Amino acid sequence: MEDDSAKERILRAAEALFAESGFDATPTSRIAERAGVPKGLVHYYFKRKADLLTALVERLPEERIEPATLVIPGDVAGSLGRLVRELDRRFTGSRVLSHLLWREADTHHAVRDALLARFQLLVRQVRAVIVTATGGVLPIADVDSASGLLARAVTHRHATARHADTQPSDMDAELKFIADALTGRNGRAPA
Repeated sequence: MEDDSAKERILRAAEALFAESGFDATPTSRIAERAGVPKGLVHYYFKRKADLLTALVERLPEERIEPATLVIPGDVAGSLGRLVRELDRRFTGSRVLSHLLWREADTHHAVRDALLARFQLLVRQVRAVIVTATGGVLPIADVDSASGLLARAVTHRHATARHADTQPSDMDAELKFIADALTGRNGRAPA
């Protein structure tokens, strides 16, 4: 059941209006009107309009994923494929919010900082999946390079997919390339 409290209606209205018109072009009076609440109630819950952006950043789906739920021991490409599919599923559920936050990252430090923190978490998660799938036998510098590369690719896919009404394209070829580069061309961790 969807929460229909005044605070929740304000957040939904702000998300929709910021995505349509941008943060700076959306007055709190318009948010209140869309939410069906008095303007004073917007300021009761959110002292400043920027606090609405902060609250929306906090609504992004949790990006933390337990590697053990994804890893196929010895199969780097398969394990990374599971991670990417789960990230895509979560992205699809927050497409409007993601679009809004990427749009506002250039002018609002809190949003940019939150997106950077999410990117760094993604790098750590990719790294954990690779290390777990390979049993930790690969050179850490290679794992770190592959983790950063894949995190950038996934972030780019999600940033561009927000402009279209389609799902992000699959990354099977890219995942195989990364796995082959890490493991010596067969996608499997050394025994």
